[in-house]
Amino acid sequence: MSLGTSTRGHTAGRTADGGPRPGPVRAFLRLVMIEHSVFALPFAYLAALTAMFPTVRWGTLGLITVAMVAARTFAMALNRIVDRRLDAENPRTAQRELVTGAVPLRTAITGTAVALAVFLSVCAALGPLCLLLAPLALVPLCVYPYAKRFTWGCHAILALAQAVAPVAAWIAVTGEWSWAAVALGLGVGLWIGGFDLIYALQDVAADRRNGVHSLPVRFGPEIALRVSTAAHVVTFALFGLFGFLEDFTGWWYAGLLLTALAFGYEHAVVKADDLSRVNRAFFTANGFVGIALFGFGLVDLLSRGLRL
Repeated sequence: MSLGTSTRGHTAGRTADGGPRPGPVRAFLRLVMIEHSVFALPFAYLAALTAMFPTVRWGTLGLITVAMVAARTFAMALNRIVDRRLDAENPRTAQRELVTGAVPLRTAITGTAVALAVFLSVCAALGPLCLLLAPLALVPLCVYPYAKRFTWGCHAILALAQAVAPVAAWIAVTGEWSWAAVALGLGVGLWIGGFDLIYALQDVAADRRNGVHSLPVRFGPEIALRVSTAAHVVTFALFGLFGFLEDFTGWWYAGLLLTALAFGYEHAVVKADDLSRVNRAFFTANGFVGIALFGFGLVDLLSRGLRL
């Protein structure tokens, strides 16, 4: 089904499949999958609270929250816009909102522009340095949607985009560079890049047919799973390094133990010849990692005197 035929000729208030059209805000939030902020946002909070220790600055934390959500919304909406024709040719993504017409292209473009404006405005509110560095955070977010068209290393660009969040949050609080924040950021990037390799296994056939590049397409599912496992081993080490550099105690390492179990579960349930539980690994295990590590990290900080 071509994009043109999928977005024309709809009756008012109806989607392509004849169902009722959701409101524009609700449809746009579905388009950008706003609930997936649970992956990177907890680590931005963790970096910010560690940098603020011993006293939380709620105004700054609120601005970081808005900046994170706005940046992610911008990135996801841009990705959906750029990929709308590829999505139409992939059975797994053919029901996405820009393909079915649930979200008109104009609405998606407007939402993307608004998210970008909000992000830059919040960066300005956080200080001149944050505004100056904002384009560096945006570059990988803008490059990633196009990367799959020319390199199987697109997952590394996604990892870089995600690694920025904890480092940016730290700089927003302190105005200074931190190797501890870099360790946390690289861990987050490898974590998300690693499970993106698992998620990409679902699209190998469609990607080959449509000329889309990815590591699973280039090297096959078995190699992709091994690379994902290696990425998560390094992730675990980097999270441990962050805790060591910032003098975290047993609470943090208890959270790391649960993270190791979640990683083990994720890699145990997904096999190269059995992808039936990819979504369980992607949403359940990885959602748990972000929330659990933030929770244990927060308890650790509170036990050492963090004042809310």
